[in-house]
Amino acid sequence: MRSTIQAYLSGLKGKRVAVIGIGISNTPLIRLLLRAGISVTACDKRSREAFSGLAEELEGLGAQLRLGEDYLEGLDQDVIFRTPGMRPDVPQLAKAVRQGSTLTSEMEVFFQVCPCPIIAVTGSDGKTTTTTIIAELLKAAGRRVHVGGNIGNPLLPEAEDIQPEDIAVLELSSFQLMTMKQSPPIAVVTNLAPNHLDVHTSMEEYVDAKRNIFAYQHSGDRVVLNWDNEITRSFADTAPGQVTPFSRKQALERGVYIGTDSSGKEAIWAADDHGRRLVLPLDEILLPGVHNVENYMAAIAALDGMVSDEVIRAFAKSFGGVEHRIELVRTLNGVRYYNDSIASSPSRTTAGLRSFQEKVILIAGGYDKHIPFDALGPEITERVKALFLTGDTAPKIRAAVEAAPGYDPEALPIADYAGFEETILAAHRAAQPGDVVLLSPACASFDKFKNFMERGAAFKAIVNSLTP
Repeated sequence: MRSTIQAYLSGLKGKRVAVIGIGISNTPLIRLLLRAGISVTACDKRSREAFSGLAEELEGLGAQLRLGEDYLEGLDQDVIFRTPGMRPDVPQLAKAVRQGSTLTSEMEVFFQVCPCPIIAVTGSDGKTTTTTIIAELLKAAGRRVHVGGNIGNPLLPEAEDIQPEDIAVLELSSFQLMTMKQSPPIAVVTNLAPNHLDVHTSMEEYVDAKRNIFAYQHSGDRVVLNWDNEITRSFADTAPGQVTPFSRKQALERGVYIGTDSSGKEAIWAADDHGRRLVLPLDEILLPGVHNVENYMAAIAALDGMVSDEVIRAFAKSFGGVEHRIELVRTLNGVRYYNDSIASSPSRTTAGLRSFQEKVILIAGGYDKHIPFDALGPEITERVKALFLTGDTAPKIRAAVEAAPGYDPEALPIADYAGFEETILAAHRAAQPGDVVLLSPACASFDKFKNFMERGAAFKAIVNSLTP
């Protein structure tokens, strides 16, 4: 008996397929299609020299390559897989669809063929940590888990190995969700704030893309919503499934919230029609920051009835977080250096700043996603003792801080540097024993790096090279 993925691949036999983007998510897909005997044209803007032998490997498997600036011209294949970061309405794709091509993506097809339940997480901030917490809690409870989407491996090539009793946990971006016409049985929206407005035409389009994570749910499905976020709370009005809210700011009759135990200590509580129970004392959470409390609340709401409170508590005491997310790199001469390169938006940097009791030395700036920094200015004024800026957005961040109420140039010096390394070295020279130096850029990395991981790795290498 053939599996669903085998049936899907059989349905592509005799059809011509194009895959846009030869990157992390699509290269395994290209290999999968070629090994199934399907005609594949792999398209990428980069030149052959950029692929270090991968081009020859794919051609050896039977792929036709279309590389360089004109890689999107003449698309007329029966099925076209777009890369997640490409808008579906670019002229060449739109023309191909008008002429009869089917536009899809690795993640959309995975939803069609996945044989096990899916839990999916989206939001502006906290997606990766919440996804990781959910996956690790399920593993700790004895479940076989497959992690994918924005993190982990592309799952479509692994679909044949997935069993019905397994669970797939996915982190989904707005780009992946833009054309999604299926929703998982359990969906989580951590929060929403302006983001990726360099790609999305408006905030409305960005929000509508996120809405697809629950828009196609059924009545018995569950959507977990941040009740403290105005946008995500409004999703409850149109959610076809059951809404499970979580709130750090108010007690809920049904959902997950912060309350106190008999001794007055704060804890995460869960309430439903059968009553309420204390799930996790906040002082047992190893990860710093109130945003990580919210990440745990979202995970607890998603996994209610699937993972015991005992497993949750044991895990929270030992889980140190995900790389590049307020990651302690080292302590040198009494100064702690933290890598929060994931912070590619002002709201994410705000969460990072609020994770520390003391004022920090902040390194910020990067690629301009056309997100306003107005709200970040007052946060920096209140929580930063020295600001070191670099990248395309340095002037905008400086202007937002200098315009913030209460800004005092004597109390908060600001310095601008062209180079990433010289910015870090300057922050290092300014630090005194007891200080915190935090890389939390509030911007994407594309002005100097391929992605936030490369930026974080560069920061860690520079910090680890510092001598006492």
